[in-house]
Amino acid sequence: MVSRSRTERLVNLVICLLSTRRFLTAAQIAATVPGYEHDPRDARQHEAFQRKFERDKAELRDLGVPLETGTTSVFDTEQGYRIAHREYALPEVRLEPDEAAAVGIAARLWQHAGLAAAASSGLAKLRAAGIDVDPAATVGLEPLVTVDPAFGPLTAAARARQAVTFAHRVPSGDAPTRRRLQPWGVVCWRGRWYVVGHDLDREATRCFRLSRIVGPVRPTGGPAAFPRPEVDLLSHVRRWSGAPERSGQARVWARAGRAAGVRRWAAASAPGTEGDVLELRYGDVDSFAGYLAGFGADVRVLEPPELREAVIGRLKEIVAEGAA
Repeated sequence: MVSRSRTERLVNLVICLLSTRRFLTAAQIAATVPGYEHDPRDARQHEAFQRKFERDKAELRDLGVPLETGTTSVFDTEQGYRIAHREYALPEVRLEPDEAAAVGIAARLWQHAGLAAAASSGLAKLRAAGIDVDPAATVGLEPLVTVDPAFGPLTAAARARQAVTFAHRVPSGDAPTRRRLQPWGVVCWRGRWYVVGHDLDREATRCFRLSRIVGPVRPTGGPAAFPRPEVDLLSHVRRWSGAPERSGQARVWARAGRAAGVRRWAAASAPGTEGDVLELRYGDVDSFAGYLAGFGADVRVLEPPELREAVIGRLKEIVAEGAA
């Protein structure tokens, strides 16, 4: 039976090798993938890493992962590794609505095993080392989210098609109000959980942020009390919450020849010392700071101060995760 630590290491190894088109050497993999940390100057530690890496490569090939070896250019003296994207890609998978909902919840809950945080940290290390990372490879890696106390009762009620009642607090209100809801499902949007359903008092579709629910969620009536309509819950929450407009403006320094992804965002660019000064527009400070932090030393925020502090904070988190 494969241990949990080895499973996590294999998953992170696959994410790492899928995230770049170039071949990565064993040394680059050891410096990036959690679970391979060691001092290469220590002969015993390095030998243990090599044995572990050989076992993991064999395991991936046994699982059918198309692991390739080769070099990125004729000047490379050491062979590297990557995964063949075309051979690894799955054919189109069609899911029923309830199956898609279950997969969606699982995809958003996998952070609780610590995998997403480690994978995000590893990709940030790749960028900081000057290795271009495929943006599409990080689509499934969302920031670590927490589950609100109302999550369990609401998902259970949605499965049972049972009405619930709870106290809900609105930002502009002083006291929570009692709501009665026929829950259709719970979804995650921008790191927050929402329940969508039919509000029995308003006689209309409503969604509620779980973090604003005060006290317990109580079921009312019996199960199978209402039909569940075919509604795209995530699209409803997205329309209700509204995506933040790119109203913020930032000036960012980017190292010459680096940070191509950031440069594509730029509304204007001017030459600076050993790089360029870019003008960027953004919406949410925290999400944009996380994106910029992924480019490591190749990007430095000049202004505004709140964005610069947010990036510094994210970089400190990455360092702390790597040291843990």
